Amino acid sequence: MNVTSLSMYAAFGVLAAGALPVTAALRGLAPGDATHRRAGRSLRTLGRAIVRTTHAWRFAVEGAPPPDLAQRPCVVVANHASLADPFLLSHLPFDQRFVAKEELFRVPLVGWLLRLAGDIPVRRGDHASALAMERACVATLARGLSVTIFPEGTRSRDGDLRTFHGGAFRIALAAGVRILPVALHGTAECIVAGHPSRARAYAEILPPIETAGRTADELRDQARRLIADALSSARGTARGSRRSGSSPS
Repeated sequence: MNVTSLSMYAAFGVLAAGALPVTAALRGLAPGDATHRRAGRSLRTLGRAIVRTTHAWRFAVEGAPPPDLAQRPCVVVANHASLADPFLLSHLPFDQRFVAKEELFRVPLVGWLLRLAGDIPVRRGDHASALAMERACVATLARGLSVTIFPEGTRSRDGDLRTFHGGAFRIALAAGVRILPVALHGTAECIVAGHPSRARAYAEILPPIETAGRTADELRDQARRLIADALSSARGTARGSRRSGSSPS
């Protein structure tokens, strides 16, 4: 294990342990808020603090969310390449709730924080769990808060974009909200051989997709195409920069 990995694990342990009572207190201050906004913002702040403290990952956000996002929440969909993805998504300039695999909610400290923040668990391969997750997402959106889903369902092992599942798009249709695609660039390099590694990555916010009059399959295919095109364009730009001898930004 290298120094970068050790510093990241140490920062996570210390900062997460310190954030736990704060997040619990913030949740307790608003017991009537079913979306747990204060606690959720605390967890996203923790993600950004870990990145800033270690200086291992250099993150940036390109593009801007819709200006009316506070009034019209979205289902955010992003590609999934590594465990660094939620940390990068925490840098998006708006509040959100994550859908995450149920196993994470059973991990000490991590799971406690996810539950306190109001994030939404799903058990992969379990139809009843998937339906419960979809209902929770629709309820969260109805309360004005965006939800973030990885439609590939699991991390890509080779960096290639996997098939998108339909749940995120059914949720958007049921809630009557837009899809906001986000392309995550470079996060695969943030985790090497299972451990954090120094790398640069950025989130590219793409144009929102209106859902009225569309089918879930149409929305799924359009969102995947937009993200695939953004990833392909970035790879082409990076190859051109290396050939010309300039450093990528």
